[in-house]
Amino acid sequence: MRIATITNWAYGATVLLTIVSGATMLMASRAEEGERAAVQQRTRFDHLTEALIEDTYRLTEQARLFTISGDPSHLIVYQREAANLDSVEASLAKLEDAGAQPAELKALEDGLRWADTLREEQAAAIQAKQAGQDQTAQKIIFGPEYERELERVSNLIGRFRYMLDERTQDAVEQAERASRLFRLTSEIMLAITALLFLFVLYFIFMRRVLRPVGRLSDVVTRLAAQDFAVEPPEYSRIDEIGDMTQAIRIFRENALERQRLEALRDADLNMRELLARMTQRLQGCDAIDDVMNVVRLFAPQIAPAFAGRLYVHDEATGTMTSACEWRSPQGSTAQFRFTDCWALRRGQMHRPDGAMIDVPCGHLQADQAVGSICIPLIGQGETIGLIYFEQAAGTEGPLSESEEVYLVLLAERVGLALANLRLHEALRELALVDPLTGLSNRRQLDTMMKLHFEHAEQSGRPVSCLLLDVDHFKKFNDDFGHDAGDAVLRAVGGVLSSSVRGEGNAFRYGGEEFLLLMPGMGMEQARERAETIRQKISALQLQHEGRPLGRITASFGLSTYPDHGGAGSLVSVADAALLRAKAEGRDRIVVAAVREADAPGVR
Repeated sequence: MRIATITNWAYGATVLLTIVSGATMLMASRAEEGERAAVQQRTRFDHLTEALIEDTYRLTEQARLFTISGDPSHLIVYQREAANLDSVEASLAKLEDAGAQPAELKALEDGLRWADTLREEQAAAIQAKQAGQDQTAQKIIFGPEYERELERVSNLIGRFRYMLDERTQDAVEQAERASRLFRLTSEIMLAITALLFLFVLYFIFMRRVLRPVGRLSDVVTRLAAQDFAVEPPEYSRIDEIGDMTQAIRIFRENALERQRLEALRDADLNMRELLARMTQRLQGCDAIDDVMNVVRLFAPQIAPAFAGRLYVHDEATGTMTSACEWRSPQGSTAQFRFTDCWALRRGQMHRPDGAMIDVPCGHLQADQAVGSICIPLIGQGETIGLIYFEQAAGTEGPLSESEEVYLVLLAERVGLALANLRLHEALRELALVDPLTGLSNRRQLDTMMKLHFEHAEQSGRPVSCLLLDVDHFKKFNDDFGHDAGDAVLRAVGGVLSSSVRGEGNAFRYGGEEFLLLMPGMGMEQARERAETIRQKISALQLQHEGRPLGRITASFGLSTYPDHGGAGSLVSVADAALLRAKAEGRDRIVVAAVREADAPGVR
């Protein structure tokens, strides 16, 4: 039962007792009739005169507020209050009906006339304010004359009330003596009623209000201190305390939800900061190994519930090869065909499980389809790789929407980094590699010469330079066309590239001339390597449009550091030896002569 209902019942019982005590009062009413009549008359006069004074001051207040602020709401209130006022004659008629005597009414009439004068001044101030005469309006309503008239109205009405008090005081004293005995009896009954009422209130407040409110107060205090672990008490009854408990419970649930949302917001900010930091690191990568190191470091932090692999597309074989992994994924093979992954086929993220059941990828193990995610890496409109995720051991639960967004953002940034790296490598290759033969060009030669000779000077190891020229190259262009000449250059470049793999560098020096740097090789070892290259070139059998190109030979000039000088003269010495090889009949190797000025120790 609601507390209000219980209180109403208690109130009803109290009223009943009051009625009983009222019966006792009725018995004393005859003796007190004169007193009551006098008191009631005085009370009615007090109410009527108090209303007159309040009306006067209320109209004054609204008029003053309007003259100060110009707010039309005060004017509206003023006009409504003024319209509800009785005229002087009506007010006097009410008091005369209540028993006021002529002398008393005369005193009151003077006060009402002055009140009408105040209303005229109020109206004048309002009109001045409406006309924009603020100072005039305020002077009228706040002026000393207005204050004197307001005080005069109050004094005249007070005089009226004083005259009434004197007249009624005698009647009251006479009636008091007669009713004192009966009043004592009535007071005893009222005391009994009050005791009963206090007993009922004590029971209600102690048992139904104070104890639950005390417990709820402790809960509210802890909630105010952000201690949302506190549990509100269980009050299943339907009353005001139950409503308060439900309200507190809803407040706690809302606070917990707000706390959860704030934690999600903070986690999102931290994750986006982590993604931004990873993006900055990826932008500083200049090799694919650097990209792999960044992904291997940041991927477990961005997706802590997932193990994974980063696959790179090998265009030569058409396969996806694992470039790096984290947290030891077991669900996907280290290498698979491009068509084995549905994400690569569709060009978008693929999940075999989740809200929509889908086809598992061919590169997944049979028992690892659940919890796997494949996201293609797309750059410049081309699929360049794949990021594979699988739920790590000990983690459960579906992927949230925010986590899915983070994985997609991670894939986008890694894909962009790989695309930029490939573009950088392509531009670098265009700048440093001869497009016809695939060998390094002269720009790369200058860099490698500097690098090799710095190492040679520090370690004391030799560096050999082999300069070769295709014999009678113009004949191939004249007899078979420039395409045939290009085919000869590509074939010779292939021989050189395979001959120095891992032991030096091969360069297209210009036209039909090629240059080989062989760090760590002395003169004899370099000569043997040159002979091997010469024989491979002589063994080439090329055809162009079904016609054999004939035997291909080359002349070689060889020089070695430090026997034939330093880095600045080594190529020119080899070039001089090459000219001697051509002069002596071509298809041969000529080692540069060692001059005393170039001999070691001679400077």
